[in-house]
Amino acid sequence: MNSYLESIIERDPAARNKIYVILTYPGVKAVLFHHISHKLWNYNFFLISKMISQFSRFLTGIEIHPAAKIGKNFFIDHGNGVVIGETSEIGDNVTIYHGVTLGGISPAENSSNQINIKRHPTVKDNVIIGSSAQILGPITINRCARIGSNTVVLKDVQEHATMVGNPAKNISINKDSSFKPYGVQDYES
Repeated sequence: MNSYLESIIERDPAARNKIYVILTYPGVKAVLFHHISHKLWNYNFFLISKMISQFSRFLTGIEIHPAAKIGKNFFIDHGNGVVIGETSEIGDNVTIYHGVTLGGISPAENSSNQINIKRHPTVKDNVIIGSSAQILGPITINRCARIGSNTVVLKDVQEHATMVGNPAKNISINKDSSFKPYGVQDYES
């Protein structure tokens, strides 16, 4: 828990201290509730797990399916409106902002054929996803990629890519894997 809170303080200049983060950050609460609901889901307590998930959604405005797999130091900044689908997989040190969806592309079509099928994104380590980005389908966002705000991603994204637009287009490859909020790069003028 201590290293998790420190990772948030390193990535968010508004984070004053650990107590402040615990008490005022809805993303932290959502991740903690997810940790509990995910453990229960893995023990086949599906109803209780889903009820905890829905309680968390009520409190935080963030919906994370209990079956979603989340790595360490996952930070949801601001958070409201975030949706993370059932078969989503999120790596370590991933940062996402409010309004992001990690969703499926055809949940209402042949739904009985989609049970136990990967239908949501995999997000690898050190990815940043800007506010209101929509990452849809069983695609992979590879490590250190940056997804701009309001970007719609329907295809795999290569390592270190910076994606913007609808549909998403790669505008640069930056090998600097340090944290840059909102995908901001240092450019020489």
